[in-house]
Order: sequence, then structure tokens, then C-alpha cells
Amino acid sequence: MSDTTVPPPGSAPLEVTLDAGVAVITLNRPAKRNALTRSMRRDLAALLRQFGDGHRARGIVVTGRGDAFSAGLDLREAARAPLDLPAEMELFHDITRAALAAEVPVVAALNGVAVGGAGEMALSFDARIATPGAALMWPENATGLTVSNAASLFLPRLVGASRATELILGSARVGASAALGLGLLDAVTEPEDLVPAARRLIHRWTPPGSATAAHLRLLRPDADAVERAMARETEAVRRVQAAGVARAGIEAAAARRR
Repeated sequence: MSDTTVPPPGSAPLEVTLDAGVAVITLNRPAKRNALTRSMRRDLAALLRQFGDGHRARGIVVTGRGDAFSAGLDLREAARAPLDLPAEMELFHDITRAALAAEVPVVAALNGVAVGGAGEMALSFDARIATPGAALMWPENATGLTVSNAASLFLPRLVGASRATELILGSARVGASAALGLGLLDAVTEPEDLVPAARRLIHRWTPPGSATAAHLRLLRPDADAVERAMARETEAVRRVQAAGVARAGIEAAAARRR
């Protein structure tokens, strides 16, 4: 099947192509390091639902354009009053809900650094492939924020509780090689092979007549456990916002990105 661009209405910063039955969603805001605005988060969740129903594609790849997968939350947008971090976090959480509800595999193809909520949403996908120059980074603790996307569940599940505590409290940046060793990544490949490798993985997981959708439901975490983790994360961010810590951290981080 040749590449076919599917333009999602009202979402210019997201690009979708269909190739060999795989939907490739590209975060397309490279000048801003693909920082995720509110509308991008809404549209990404909608696209995951659209192509995750098992009728339009056999799998989904999410990647970024430019030198970053995504800088995470658009801090400049969030810094504008009124600040409502629980609402901002809910838009991230809905991406995780959509990914976990997909009847097809969802794979993150990390072309560069994945910061904060962007890296956390990737943890909820079924696999993560990266280039050698990619990295995962969770800076929230150092900037007065809290993790999202049920990362408080997914990260210990992937690397163990002690390592997860160090990664989050230490606001760690984990390069691709280290992330592969920790089990945060499933493969590292050259940039030109990144999306093709993700597509091949999806093809391998979805042969004709397979029970992939049934196994995804068995292998993904229980939906109630995910919702409980996200509710705890929302309550945590509500508390840091009420304490005034979050606004100061966002404003300082937004100023550094200018």
C-alpha cells in the first residue's frame, strides 16, 4: 500500500500516514520540539481511537518530526492564567486511555528526546523503539510538577520500584543505550530505519488470523488499576498547584525554553 496522508480536521500539528496497513502519527511541531498543546493532546487521543478500532489499521506508530520526539507539556501555554494542572493532566491521561483501549498494537518511535508527559505516555504504549540519540527524561520533580499517564504504575512495572523512584525523584535523563538496558526501550535502531522497524514489529505481531487484540487485553495492565494510578496523579498535581510550587516551576521552565 502506498503512503496516504489522512488530514485530521483542525490538527495541523499532527500528520497521519497509512502505509502497509499501519497508521503513523507524527507530532509535527518541530520548531517547538513538538511540545504538546491542549488541542494536540485532544487530537492525539482521538486519532488513537480512530485508528485503534481494528478496522482502519493493523497497528499505530507515534513518532515526532525534527530532533525531538516531544518536549512534553507546552509550558508556555500552561503558564498562561488561569493555571489548571488537573485539566492539563486529564488531556494526557486520555491519550493513555485511548492507547490501552486500542485493538491493535501501539508503538512509540522515539526520534529524539521524550520529556515529561510525552515520555510518560510512551510508557503506556505496547513497545518503544528509539534512535541512538533519543532519550527519556522526567524533569517534573525538579520543577515542582508530578508525573502523569499512570507513569506511577507503568514505570515500576517496567524497571522495578527502586529504579522508578530514582528516575522520577532524580529527574533523570536516560539515553537510548541506558534505557534499552533498563527495559524502557525494546530496540534501538538508526534514524532512517526507525519507523520501518516499528512497522515491521507491528506486522510481526499481527499475522493473518492472529488473536493479537485478545492478547493485548490480557497483557496490558488492568484498566481499573490504571485509572486508580491516574486519579492519584491528578490529586498529586492538584496539591502541588495549591501549594504554589507548580506555577513557579512552570514559569521558570517556560522562560528557559524561550
